[in-house]
Amino acid sequence: MRFSSLRPHITASLQRRTPAGLVRHHRAALRGVARSGVAQKPRYNSSLAVQKEGVLVGDSVLHGRDRPHHASVQGPSLSPIQQYHKLVESGTLRTDDHQERIIQKLQRLHDDLLHYEPHSISHSPASNSLISRLFTRQLGAAPVVSAENVPKGLYLYGDVGTGKTMLMDLFYNTLPPHIKKKRRVHFHAFMIDVHKRVHAMKAKLGLRGGDPIEPVARDLAQEAYVLCFDEFQVTDIADAMILRQLFEKLLNFGVVSVITSNRHPDELYKNGIQRQSFIPCIEILKDRFEVTDLDSGTDYRRIPRTLSHVYYDPLTPENRAEIDKLFKAFASHSEDPVIHNRKLHVWGREVVIPESSSTVAKIGFLDLCGKPMSAADYIEITKNFGTIFVTDVPKMGLSQKDMARRFITFIDACYESKTKLFVSSEVPIYQIFADDPNAKSGEISDHMRSVMDDLGLSPDIVGTSSMFTGDEELFAFARCCSRLVQMGSKEWAETAGAR
Repeated sequence: MRFSSLRPHITASLQRRTPAGLVRHHRAALRGVARSGVAQKPRYNSSLAVQKEGVLVGDSVLHGRDRPHHASVQGPSLSPIQQYHKLVESGTLRTDDHQERIIQKLQRLHDDLLHYEPHSISHSPASNSLISRLFTRQLGAAPVVSAENVPKGLYLYGDVGTGKTMLMDLFYNTLPPHIKKKRRVHFHAFMIDVHKRVHAMKAKLGLRGGDPIEPVARDLAQEAYVLCFDEFQVTDIADAMILRQLFEKLLNFGVVSVITSNRHPDELYKNGIQRQSFIPCIEILKDRFEVTDLDSGTDYRRIPRTLSHVYYDPLTPENRAEIDKLFKAFASHSEDPVIHNRKLHVWGREVVIPESSSTVAKIGFLDLCGKPMSAADYIEITKNFGTIFVTDVPKMGLSQKDMARRFITFIDACYESKTKLFVSSEVPIYQIFADDPNAKSGEISDHMRSVMDDLGLSPDIVGTSSMFTGDEELFAFARCCSRLVQMGSKEWAETAGAR
């Protein structure tokens, strides 16, 4: 299969995903907005939280000086199993035999890393001269680290609510203290970074070209030899073609990875364009990673939680006034006034935020999802603002499928960055994708019924949707519904929002 035959597909994909330019990120300053009060300590199965100061305003909880949501995981020189037992004893987690068996696998990798010395990696030359090209070819033949000398990675997969993110956080935050070159990243953010690096490397190599993946993998390996990334999925041909080579190069440089995903490696990029070319990557995952199923029959997001009043429907004047009042309460600060049409810069483009302070944003649904926005845009928004108000979310049908997909991507970004979210919507937030209940429709498919069962939600609560048909879309729909439930909980409102 010739790479040139894929160029039209990859070019179209990259145009959607990666406009030219560099990302500029201005870290938002933390601002306190609340008087002191002590939140009651909750119990969780897979959501780790910390206590902080807060004050009730109406039916909602306002907080200031939030700490990162993973802070409670961090223990001084504790191993994964020790930290897990500590969290169970403190009441932060409930004991779970299946999850403890998974923790033992994390413990195995933790112990292997205690004595692992990564391979020394030479710097690749930056010049495009003839001498540098000759030197680059020599570096391209750098010694491959034998698989026997590299700890076997972990590939954890399971449906929504199986505790993947909690396990990832626990492992990452209990890595041996001497490991400084480490990185934890969400799949979307990782691939955006990779595409940016590949673009820059192609420009550096010039018209005569060359393989950009090798030097990109080299740079990534120099920066971190322990790589953890969450929500691994492959739905894009450009990602598929890059990952196929990238994983092989990273493993050859001695990088150890922990990956979480909704799918077994054999199910990745199913029915994708030129999938046969991605099969070698699947074989690498199965050969160099310990593939572990997280499904235990328990959905940790279905543990009963007290909902906080963060979702408002329908779109009445009263609800709009309540959202405005809450936004003013969060954003009012004499030293941090609300700015209209603040501009964020994402890869050379501007994303306009209609109303915002340095840490709180208010965006209408059409401004957020009615334009051709990408995952990079939503990640940048959630990096800058710990609390986001989204107003006037409509009920969406097939004619708004693009907007629905963008909204799901936005919710994923909010969840990953632990964003505090307030929403006003035309119908209950869980039903924005649902079919018209008065319209005649066919029976719910077995796949959709399985999704509903996994979520612990009946069609009466979230409705049924014919908008999402493919396997990947159903996974995204299921994940979005599950995360909206969790983000509407009192525990989430009490712990989210740190930047």
